[in-house]
Amino acid sequence: MKGQKKAIKAEKEDSVQINIEEYYKKYGPMVLRRCLFLLKDEDMAMDAMQDTFIKVINAQNKLKGDYPSSLLYKIATNVCLNVLSSKKSKEIKTENSVLAQIIWHDNNEKTFIANDLLDRIFKTEKPSTREIAVMHYVDGLTLEQTAKESGLSVSGVRKRLRNLRIKAREMENVQNGF
Repeated sequence: MKGQKKAIKAEKEDSVQINIEEYYKKYGPMVLRRCLFLLKDEDMAMDAMQDTFIKVINAQNKLKGDYPSSLLYKIATNVCLNVLSSKKSKEIKTENSVLAQIIWHDNNEKTFIANDLLDRIFKTEKPSTREIAVMHYVDGLTLEQTAKESGLSVSGVRKRLRNLRIKAREMENVQNGF
């Protein structure tokens, strides 16, 4: 009986109630920056930001309150990539050019290879490490800005990025047979 009570108590502790309004106020600007960076269009970015929070609302009962910035960053990235993919797909359909289809296929193949490498690099890393890398290398934030957004110290961000660079070099050497 005591074991059941402990399990129920642990289950209740795991299911932290997500406050969407608080998330929107706190993380909305970060989500919008990510969407603007990826979409390069303010109206599309605003729509993508709204879609991101709608996805959180719809999945609210399934989500934990752990690492909300990483979760929102990942959802926003996926929403934006879906928007870009849909836009690109529509362009190809209207253009209906063999060359455009070859380019699209080539981009998909390169994206797949890059994503596979990134998945292998980040496989054993904390979710926040990927977020830090994207903020610094993709979004162009300084170490100080990245530290502020991630809640880590500048030296902590620097250490994680250094370890990622080392890991990436090692994987590249293995891939090239060195």
